[in-house]
Amino acid sequence: MSREAWGQWGDQDEIGALNLVTPADVVLAAGLVRQGRVLSLAQPLSKNTPVPALRPGLQHFMTRDGGDYAGGAPARGGFQFADDTVIMALHVGTHLDALCHVWCDDQLYNGHPGTGTTSTTGAKRCGIDKVPPIVTRGVLLDIVALHGAPLLPGQSIGRGELERAAQLAGITLRQGDAVLIRTGWQEAQKGVPQREVNFNVEPGIDVEAALWLAQSGVAMVGADNFAIEAMPFPAGTVFPVHQRLIRDYGITLLEGLVLEPLAQTGVAQFLFVAAPLPIVGGTGSPLTPVAVF
Repeated sequence: MSREAWGQWGDQDEIGALNLVTPADVVLAAGLVRQGRVLSLAQPLSKNTPVPALRPGLQHFMTRDGGDYAGGAPARGGFQFADDTVIMALHVGTHLDALCHVWCDDQLYNGHPGTGTTSTTGAKRCGIDKVPPIVTRGVLLDIVALHGAPLLPGQSIGRGELERAAQLAGITLRQGDAVLIRTGWQEAQKGVPQREVNFNVEPGIDVEAALWLAQSGVAMVGADNFAIEAMPFPAGTVFPVHQRLIRDYGITLLEGLVLEPLAQTGVAQFLFVAAPLPIVGGTGSPLTPVAVF
């Protein structure tokens, strides 16, 4: 049974590799800001945001709007307002996986019991509410630039390609980094109808690449695809990268990033900021990651 990071920050730890981000790392990352530009890396959220078939799409309802006043609703003192409600899966659009999102052999990251994650209570251990705000150095590994084009559906990215992408960018990975990988998958979905997006065939990293990132001491791994890893999986495996990074190394995964605008700036390292919604017991959260440079 693999459990490389278990116990590294104590038997009760629920934060995982984000423990690697020190105050000194935050200060160094802040020093990367030169232009004062702030760039969102998130998809817009709407009923048209694609989601896998196993998850419900986003539903957005207005509970008070201009139509109410047009229909005769009172406006006290002339005051009018709008209000709305959103119902959505937590793993939709640009989102962060909590450390309770995947497990095997009935054990979450750090040996916490999988039986503590139930439909009535949510995750008692390693929920998204345990994830602190993430402020660290962000690093873009642009595999599209390395190949000169978006990767093909199902194409696997190995350790060597990540190393070459880092060399191309003039980057050496450091402990505590948030590594963002551009595969071109998100860009390839432009113009594809929502229900025709194939989430089961994606380019992404393989296990060897994932282990290289984990052993480099990175705090978080993100990508512009929906699964981080290549799909379909190698024969005889099921989400092997998720299992190794989340369960064994305590590394949260940030999926569904929008990385093309960042790549177009030519900036490879930047101040990275992201904070999930503190949904108690949640297995993930939509969020808006930001690159500041």
